[in-house]
Amino acid sequence: MQKNILLKVGIVGTLLAALCCFTPLLVILFGALGLAAWVGYLDAILLPALILFLGLTVYAWLKKGEHHDANHHT
Repeated sequence: MQKNILLKVGIVGTLLAALCCFTPLLVILFGALGLAAWVGYLDAILLPALILFLGLTVYAWLKKGEHHDANHHT
C-alpha cells in the first residue's frame, strides 16, 4: 500500500515539477502575485525537485515490481 502512495506522489511531483520547469507557469503566477523577484530562484528549487521526484518514482516503481514478483512466486 505504501509503495503505491510513493509511486503516486513521485509521479504527481514529477509532473508538477516538469510542468513548472518547462513552461512559464510559475513565472506568470509569481508576476501576477507580485513575487517576480523570486523568479530567479526557481531553477535552484525546481530542478532539484524534479530530480528528487524522478528518483522517488523510480524507487517506488522498482519496489512495486519486487513486491509484485514476491507475491507472484508464492
